[in-house]
Amino acid sequence: MDTRTKTMLKLAVIFGILVIVVPVVLGAWLMLRKPLKVDAWMSRLALDRNGLEATTIDTTAGEMTVWQGGRGKPMVLLHGAGDQAGAWARAVAPLVETHRVIIPDLPGHWKSDPTEGPISVPQLLAGVEAVLDECCSSEPAIVVGNSMGAWVAFLYAVQHPERIERLVAVNGGPVREEEPRVNLFPTNVDEARETMKGLMGPNTLLPPNFVLRDFVRHAANGPAARLAQWFAALGQEADSFVLDGRLDEVTVPVDLVWGDADELFDLDYAQRLLDGLPAVRMTPIKDCGHVPHRECPDRFLKALRTALDQPPPEPKTLPEVPEAAEGAGGTE
Repeated sequence: MDTRTKTMLKLAVIFGILVIVVPVVLGAWLMLRKPLKVDAWMSRLALDRNGLEATTIDTTAGEMTVWQGGRGKPMVLLHGAGDQAGAWARAVAPLVETHRVIIPDLPGHWKSDPTEGPISVPQLLAGVEAVLDECCSSEPAIVVGNSMGAWVAFLYAVQHPERIERLVAVNGGPVREEEPRVNLFPTNVDEARETMKGLMGPNTLLPPNFVLRDFVRHAANGPAARLAQWFAALGQEADSFVLDGRLDEVTVPVDLVWGDADELFDLDYAQRLLDGLPAVRMTPIKDCGHVPHRECPDRFLKALRTALDQPPPEPKTLPEVPEAAEGAGGTE
């Protein structure tokens, strides 16, 4: 073997090693520095593998990314604050077998505009309306919302009950939690660890410190912080975007699919919804936390199927108010 051939062989070996090593090193660096972004990329690849395709639609807030796949009755899945469409990736495979599944990045989240500045509830509502107009205008949809996604779904249902066949709220709702037990905006790793303990079930491993550090960064300037910034600036006007004392305005049937280990919106919070909504029932998910479709997808899917396989919950029968006896009602 001559010198030139040996040199070319060495270069080929070095190039082959670089082709393998560089992506591994880069991937490891990204995983350590930006694990939440890597997780989002991987979850969106999973949507693609399960037959969903990403498209864009126009909204008043700008372009919005929407994933669609499957056939059948439309089912719209709405993620929580700071999350993105890939949040549903672990639960989506069985759903596309029976439904036309539609999953947006809600306005201000991941690939949907606006990319900076406060995120408003009207923008979120306009995004949901654009999705329903574009993707399922011919028939009402089943809308499944988690956390913030449930809150927005409730508000939209009050405005447009004819567009929603059934609403499924997954650990979220439209009433205030005055003294939340979970800090959603931790400023250091120790606080982030306590946040995760409150959001996750007892049998789920807590994320390592490099993930918690990224969570702290994300909490400081991500979509959840941008939404909180807008909400805090409203003052008393915020009352128009919650349904405290007004749950009877939700006329569509509601199923609560609820991780019972969630300390952010716990079972007492769910009970407030059960007490106030006109047509509602609950299917709990044992030992699961705030985002059950991520944490325990099999149990989440079982609970969702249990809810949707039944007829919609019937409106509550209110007790008859007896007529007042003649002459009653005051003193002379």
